[in-house]
Amino acid sequence: MFSIFMKVLDFAVPILIMIFVGLFGTGILIELGFMQKFAGIVRPLFKYTNLPDTCASAFLVALGSTVAANGMVVNFKESGCINEKETMLCALLNSTPAYVREIITYQIPIVLPALGPIVGGFYVMVFIITAIVKVGTVILLSRIFLDKNDCVYSENVSEKRVSLKDAIKKSLKRNRRLFTKIAVIYLSMTTLVFILRENGAFEIFNVLPLAEIFGIPSESIVPLTSYVASPILGISLLGPMISNNGISYIQAMIVLMLGSMFMLPIFSVRTLLPRYVSIFGPRIGVRIVAFSTGMSILVRFCFLIILLTIAS
Repeated sequence: MFSIFMKVLDFAVPILIMIFVGLFGTGILIELGFMQKFAGIVRPLFKYTNLPDTCASAFLVALGSTVAANGMVVNFKESGCINEKETMLCALLNSTPAYVREIITYQIPIVLPALGPIVGGFYVMVFIITAIVKVGTVILLSRIFLDKNDCVYSENVSEKRVSLKDAIKKSLKRNRRLFTKIAVIYLSMTTLVFILRENGAFEIFNVLPLAEIFGIPSESIVPLTSYVASPILGISLLGPMISNNGISYIQAMIVLMLGSMFMLPIFSVRTLLPRYVSIFGPRIGVRIVAFSTGMSILVRFCFLIILLTIAS
């Protein structure tokens, strides 16, 4: 048990430090009035939604840190500026800038060289389309279920020019309780996930030889199962098979779609769920993760159907 707790600390402490810096850093920017000024940069996107402009400020922060942006959304909700539905849609929209960061830091430098321009390019395209689908879904849902909200969070911030010292004090006061709640819940959830993993709770997803029914070579089962545990490992194993003509481009794409469809629920439970539950609470956090993961899986399932149709 002690070894599990040490693994939890090793995994969670760097993330909690990132949450701390992001949460208090954006709190300082809010107190200084910077976020309200910068919100206009992304405001054109929000004119198509019924989300308030306060969400534009959080979306801008999400370009750098999704956790910090969601911390802002919680502050908006607790101040009464946005309701529960708006909170969920703001959080879903905040998840999309991460796709841009991952394309730059992961897809282009790792996936494209490993899989080649055709298969790698397809993988990147699926990633981009997933982000577009999420943004489009948020816009559509906001138009259907929300009335226009003109609440501006800056109204809750003093109009007087504040010093950096005062901004730091106010940010600490405003976010101290929120960070404590996040830290306690995140550590608890992460510990639970690590205990479940140690006891083999996720091994059910390794029953993937059934993937043979999709008409892929038996050799591809290894990179497929490896992808579920580690996408980088799976891609590294799949790359040589493509270059040696051991698997066709279409078959490789099918492997990637199957692997990601099985991997996404595990990733969500292991990584996203503790973060979102710690920030938004169990009810909203679980809904956001389930909805976001479901959309990602649905996009991959649609591409899988298209690929199987082409292969047949």
